[in-house]
Amino acid sequence: MEPVLPAPGEPPGVVVLVGDDEPRGMEAAERLARVRYVRENALAQALPGADAVFVWDFLSGALADAWPAGGGPRWVHIASAGVDRLLFPALVEGDTVVTNSRGIFDEPIAEYVLGLVLALAKDLHSTVRFQGERRWRHRETERIDGARALVVGTGPIGRAIGRRLSAAGLAVTGAGRTAREADPDLGTVVPMEGLDAALAEADYVVLAAPLTARTRGMVDAAALDRMRPSARLINVGRGALVAEADLVKALRAGRIAGAALDVFEDEPLPPSSPLWELPNVIVSPHMSGDVVGWRDELVRLFTDNLGRFAAGRPLRNVVDKRLGYVGSGAPTGTEQTTGIEQRG
Repeated sequence: MEPVLPAPGEPPGVVVLVGDDEPRGMEAAERLARVRYVRENALAQALPGADAVFVWDFLSGALADAWPAGGGPRWVHIASAGVDRLLFPALVEGDTVVTNSRGIFDEPIAEYVLGLVLALAKDLHSTVRFQGERRWRHRETERIDGARALVVGTGPIGRAIGRRLSAAGLAVTGAGRTAREADPDLGTVVPMEGLDAALAEADYVVLAAPLTARTRGMVDAAALDRMRPSARLINVGRGALVAEADLVKALRAGRIAGAALDVFEDEPLPPSSPLWELPNVIVSPHMSGDVVGWRDELVRLFTDNLGRFAAGRPLRNVVDKRLGYVGSGAPTGTEQTTGIEQRG
């Protein structure tokens, strides 16, 4: 199939879905395309005739409701690594190419996870709480050197986490679609079918998997029962990987020692959630990958891909819509020309 491009001499039309903020530094993109910024309530009117969509508000699910019945733009790019909110049936089954922002968040999230492991081991969240209460309470803390970490998800983010934790002295194992030995970043990788046994061996279980039909609710009451009573759960993947009600029950009952959660089933996390008040839980507002300058990096990646799109060149970070992520083992520069069937 030949690429579907704008008429010769006509710049492509791009709709940018914005939320509370708009991307800055879009001047280069605006020189390449006719760019229109819209909010959710105007998206349906803006999509017909558009060539591409930049989902800047990556938490929005509005694209599914606004998608034209006869098929939408040729290309959709999202300002996040996760694409679960984009993969509605009409988009998956159509010819639209989806790209993500893979590669931008890997190292920042890995640093954040290391920080969470240290905070949990050294009980830093309690120290901060006691300081606020003016309480002098001496405790003993734990070593992380030699502790066992299971990283669930073997994409770039999971690999970066594995490297950081290994460098800090933890013994790292991965869990992914394909089993392998002597992985350079994750050591032994167990298949998802072997996750039950791996959970029982880990001191820290780190979730960095994409949200798919297979992974949704993967950490439920049964999985939590398999974890060690001294183990901690860290989730920087997607909130729906965890059955939150089951997690609350496990934490209250002491079936696991604690959790550090950056993502949740409902975001923002409702004030009524018991997770706010549990003393063995660290709650953060979906910020593990958001470091100074991250928005600029997102715009630069999109602008680079927009230049490729306008010229009919291969795109970076093409998502396999059936898998729900950029194909396993593929580099960040995974490419595909718009309009040509995706590579697996």
